[in-house]
Amino acid sequence: MRATWSGMIQFGLVAIPVQLFAATEEHPVRLHEIHTVDGSRVEHRRFCRAEEREIPYDEVGRGAAMPDGRMVSLTQEDMARLPLPTKRVVEVLGFVPGREIDPISYARPYFAGPDGPGAERPYALLAEALARTGYVAVAKIAIRSRERLALLRPRNGVLVLHTLLWQDELRDPGDLAPATPVTDRELELAEVLIRELTGIEGRELHDEYTHALEQLVAAKAGAGELIEPPAAAAPTVDLMAALEESVRARGGWRPA
Repeated sequence: MRATWSGMIQFGLVAIPVQLFAATEEHPVRLHEIHTVDGSRVEHRRFCRAEEREIPYDEVGRGAAMPDGRMVSLTQEDMARLPLPTKRVVEVLGFVPGREIDPISYARPYFAGPDGPGAERPYALLAEALARTGYVAVAKIAIRSRERLALLRPRNGVLVLHTLLWQDELRDPGDLAPATPVTDRELELAEVLIRELTGIEGRELHDEYTHALEQLVAAKAGAGELIEPPAAAAPTVDLMAALEESVRARGGWRPA
């Protein structure tokens, strides 16, 4: 793994040199943009409006627009001088019980590894202390051109840093929650069904989309047959009957 960030975890007077590594890797299905008339690939070119010409990648930079319309160029050297304390520091703001962090705030996870032999003892101390107390560290960090809230938690002896969304990045769900009440009997059966369905083996779960797309492409190319998936279940009409039948099928309930 290649480090994407290096700096210090700072809490109190303790400073721990760390490096961050991406904790996940997605495997997206890549489709190409094509011209629908003839099936040829579509290219995206870098075009300079002022000079009305295509420019090479080494002439492309970044800039910020001013209120009067002027564009201020920002180089890598300029960004390195950014006057931000969290540029190279995971600034711990405090510690809270892990259950107090709403998972809706989670953004991107990173493994935080000790950077150098001198970091190993304080790193192990922080990881073990968090594991024993059940607390997580809430911090701030500047990463990927933005300052983010972050959470530090232990996982099998390794510190995991999750960037968090700011409160103003979370949408209000409005009135999505239904106002229809449920009965005690419905709740009882639902709880029995939940207990019967407890436990999932993550290693047995796979991305079905990639396989389905391969089948579709092969069928379109004349090299295979597209097999239609089973029809989706119809919406429940009689909730009690559906619950009772589901629980009965799992063997977790017998009528009195």
